[in-house]
Amino acid sequence: MSKFFRGIILLLAVSSGVQAQLKQLTMEDAILNVNTKLAPDNLSQLGWIKNTNSYYYVDNRLSDPVLFTGDDGLVRDEKLIALSEINEKLRRQNADTLTKFPVIEWKSENTFAFFIGKKEFEYDKTKFGLYNTRILEIPDSAERKDTEPLTKRIAYTIANNLFIYDKGKITQVTHETNENVLCGTSVHRDEFGITKGTFWSPQGSKLAFYRMDQTMVADYPIVNWKTRPATMRMIKYPMAGGTSHQVTVGVFDVATGKTVFLNTGEPKDQYLTNISWSPDEKYVYVAVLNRDQNHMKLNRYFVSTGELDKTLFEEKDDKYVEPLNPVLFVPGNDKEFIWQSQRDGYNHLYLYNTDGKLIRQLTKGEFVVTALKGFDKKGERLYYMCTALSPLDRDLYYVTLADGRMKRVSGDSGMHDCFYNPFNNEVLDVYSNVTTPRKIKLIMPNGSDAKTLLTAENPLSGYDLGELKISSIKGKSGDVLYTRMYLPPNMDSTRKYPVIIYVYGGPHLQLITNSWQGGQRDLWFYYLAQQGFVVFSLDNRGSYNRGKKFEQAIFRNCGNAEMEDQLTGVEYLKSLPYIDTTRIGVDGWSYGGFMTISLMTRNPGVFKVAVAGGPVIDWSMYEIMYGERYMDTPQSNPEGFEKSNLLNYVKNLKGKLMLIHGTDDDVVVWQHSILYLKKAVDENKQVDYFVYPGHPHNVRGKDRVHLMNKITDYFKQNL
Repeated sequence: MSKFFRGIILLLAVSSGVQAQLKQLTMEDAILNVNTKLAPDNLSQLGWIKNTNSYYYVDNRLSDPVLFTGDDGLVRDEKLIALSEINEKLRRQNADTLTKFPVIEWKSENTFAFFIGKKEFEYDKTKFGLYNTRILEIPDSAERKDTEPLTKRIAYTIANNLFIYDKGKITQVTHETNENVLCGTSVHRDEFGITKGTFWSPQGSKLAFYRMDQTMVADYPIVNWKTRPATMRMIKYPMAGGTSHQVTVGVFDVATGKTVFLNTGEPKDQYLTNISWSPDEKYVYVAVLNRDQNHMKLNRYFVSTGELDKTLFEEKDDKYVEPLNPVLFVPGNDKEFIWQSQRDGYNHLYLYNTDGKLIRQLTKGEFVVTALKGFDKKGERLYYMCTALSPLDRDLYYVTLADGRMKRVSGDSGMHDCFYNPFNNEVLDVYSNVTTPRKIKLIMPNGSDAKTLLTAENPLSGYDLGELKISSIKGKSGDVLYTRMYLPPNMDSTRKYPVIIYVYGGPHLQLITNSWQGGQRDLWFYYLAQQGFVVFSLDNRGSYNRGKKFEQAIFRNCGNAEMEDQLTGVEYLKSLPYIDTTRIGVDGWSYGGFMTISLMTRNPGVFKVAVAGGPVIDWSMYEIMYGERYMDTPQSNPEGFEKSNLLNYVKNLKGKLMLIHGTDDDVVVWQHSILYLKKAVDENKQVDYFVYPGHPHNVRGKDRVHLMNKITDYFKQNL
């Protein structure tokens, strides 16, 4: 036998051996291990030590996790302290020890602090000492803790009231006796960028807070099946077209102990969003939005009296205005601030003065600013993340406030998350793309790479995975529609494969990005591909980070433009030689559940199998803030609500449909799918159904493995 053929046989034998060693994903891998042993390596608590050139991070990959520090002048990062060393110092003080590295906060260049329960410890690296510096006397029932960074005062809630802890003293700020009047909590169901209910002033001397009166909102029952007999928990759930809650903003003065409420005027069911302070603490800025969500006023109120000082400017739109970001003052300049708006079609940055005069639009173009990362030390440049290169990427840029000149800072194509240091204009850049699991670099002010802190290995290299393809097609509207496809391993060119379309389709979510795994968090799509399915997704009109026109295409007609784009995706799939056009399935949750049933029943015969989780069935039963933004009210848009109501299409059902719902769902209430079942019985249509007792809008934890096995088995059995 010639050496050539012996070499070929040896190569085939090695290849066969490698192939045989490749592993198959389990459902536990796809759902639970995706965030642990199958997650790319990372450095936790990555950030900058304030007012220094030094960065820090905790390396949890080590058996004994270590806190490291470094800068651009160090070849190797320096070990500061290990978890075992912290625990040894804690033992000497008869304090509780730790099983994992604590979350730290730098107090100075040399000192960081962390909590163990209510005890705060500080470590001084110059003295190698660990000291118990403070014991918080906050009740165990305290929630929503909000620490003011300068004074260390802590705002918190107990039940429906607001308290402040200050150097051992507890002050009760509000005294509401009605449990449906809530203080210091998030309001407006976490819409409009609202995530909390307390807002400290710049020097920590005052606290603005939300007060939400929802006594007038209809009660909605959530059943607790664990009790005997079952009991009801009533929540306040304002449905589209119904009575909304009423919100006011209070300002508590720590020195005087008095609260002044802002006189935000009528009507009372308006939305008070994006609260911020003036640097001198004399004013509170509020973006006041009408209930129709098409008219916003940026108002400034006197802190001393609560009266309106001035409306700086207004924004109107024939569809909706959606303020998501508060006023951001330029450092060292009490007269100028940054405002974010989609007024020109894309979310951009605008420089205003405090008279309400527009100085200049800072960023322009057919891209979206997605996040702000901070000003330089002189307040001359503002750093931000955006989609300037591609809607699939996120890059760091800066803009010069004086002339609007923009410059890209991040380099490689992909999804970047950057930590900017105003002290030295250096950047810690964490990014991935479809071929790079994760990379962390230090970028110099001139844009050059100083060093690489981490290059993560592919945690899936030992698994037999198919190909991931990200591409684009053109929709009937002329828009570019981005797609993602997972192919089975070792595809047989002579076979035709069933396809599962995974859909979301609604606002404020983008499925497809140039990131590790193509933008989806779990490995379930690779798992399905291993089971012999092609898995396909498409970001239709209405989805996020494509500009106002693209997003507002669904206004007053949810389910129509989105469905047209998804069907364009189906046409594309049918053009591929390896797709079995008689075996197309669709799956989605929440808005994706609404889209799944819409596709299945408004286009009978196209899809053979569908699984819809937590689906919106009738938009008139969805909550006010989100629902009325995209659909208006049932009274003003009866045609749109009727057309999108999925009860009207049950009679069209062909093929297999399974509905899934959490019994404690307080987002898309259980009533949606229950009424769908009733209509299916009325129409003599067979629908499969499964509920998850005790779960809210989604199924988390170990039960999610059960959920995904349930969905996978349904497609295996029926598609």
